[in-house]
Amino acid sequence: MIAYRSLRVALLGGGSVGAQVARLLLEEQEELALRVGAKLELVGIAVRDVNATRTVDLPKELFTTDAESLILGADVVIELMGGIEPARTLILQALSSGADVVTANKALLATHGPELFALAEQVGAQLNYEAAVGGAIPIIRPLRDSLAGDTVRRILGIVNGTTNFILDQMDSTGATLEDALATATELGYAEADPTADIGGFDAAQKAAILAGLAFHTTVPIESVYREGITEVSAEQIASAQKAGYVVKLLAVCERVTDPVTGAEGVSARVHPAMVPREHPLAAVRGANNAVFVEAESAGSLMFYGAGAGGVETASAVLGDLVSLGRRHVAGGPGLGESTHSELPILDIGSVSTRYSVSLEVADEPGVLATIAGVFAEHGVSVELVEQSVRGDSGTATLVIGTHKAPEAALAATVDALSSNSVVTSVASVIRVEGAQRP
Repeated sequence: MIAYRSLRVALLGGGSVGAQVARLLLEEQEELALRVGAKLELVGIAVRDVNATRTVDLPKELFTTDAESLILGADVVIELMGGIEPARTLILQALSSGADVVTANKALLATHGPELFALAEQVGAQLNYEAAVGGAIPIIRPLRDSLAGDTVRRILGIVNGTTNFILDQMDSTGATLEDALATATELGYAEADPTADIGGFDAAQKAAILAGLAFHTTVPIESVYREGITEVSAEQIASAQKAGYVVKLLAVCERVTDPVTGAEGVSARVHPAMVPREHPLAAVRGANNAVFVEAESAGSLMFYGAGAGGVETASAVLGDLVSLGRRHVAGGPGLGESTHSELPILDIGSVSTRYSVSLEVADEPGVLATIAGVFAEHGVSVELVEQSVRGDSGTATLVIGTHKAPEAALAATVDALSSNSVVTSVASVIRVEGAQRP
């Protein structure tokens, strides 16, 4: 047997992911030691209730409610509690003590990431967070390391499994949002309160993290434009199908040009979008996640896999842990975050994309010309128009597809249409992403 030094690992949180991390640390200790060059010794698991029922049978003596004492005796701290506090305070304590940290806490990183990374760099510690975005999918390290010498232009991400499952159900079965959500809840994909998922909050946190990494710029969570899927209707899904598209909740992070100054900046946004059926993201089904990266030299890359799940996410956590363990063995300070470009953060009004606009209009001569005139007046070029008449109601439905246009111009167009006498209502506006046409 090879004699290894020990690295003391403290685990904060014993939920579905934490329990699987603990199990794997105990069961795979010898194999992990061979990979790290040091024994990873799980010294304790901090939880709120040591007597709570666990999903994995673990030694009772490992559990404690004293997280602070556990941290002070650790070389590496794994934070899987979730939420902002006390996770933020405990991670700050861990870094201040010189311990490296692994976290899967996207909400904390999106809100307090700069503070945590600054402290880690100050004390020479390392903060790893592969599991914070995309669960088992390796995307943080490829963006931070593998593509560090390239220029990432754009990221399109399906980064929330719950909403992808719901939209996939609507697309494949014709279900309403309410029925698809009920199915997701029954199968355990949706929480009792699904607001963070269907409201786009979870995806927005991940978008902030991805944009910061890809563009080497701090992207505050409040700068991420957010729309959830609560307004997506079965009619929208059917219309998208007819046109050869599928609706996905996308996190879109891209370099854009400020229309006022001409300077390059960064935009991050989350919203439902129509994706062409031939695009790789259209084939991401069920609760899976995928991140599609467009880089200048590397071209188009897609990272696909399980976006959640206890053992799947534990895989990413252990990958971070092995990386930190090797650093301890080799010695030297941790690597800081590359956020030194600090490009300006531009709002969604600076973005240009394509749109599908559905209108209820009066069924009478000259309406189409009037509608086309409103689009032209605001500089939005119409690519195609589909019309269907609503029986004897005297109204018709127009679905108008546009060429690429600035968001601000499209917003002004919609405002003008809403007040136009021939328009009964603007039924829906949905962006079109991933198309190759201009």
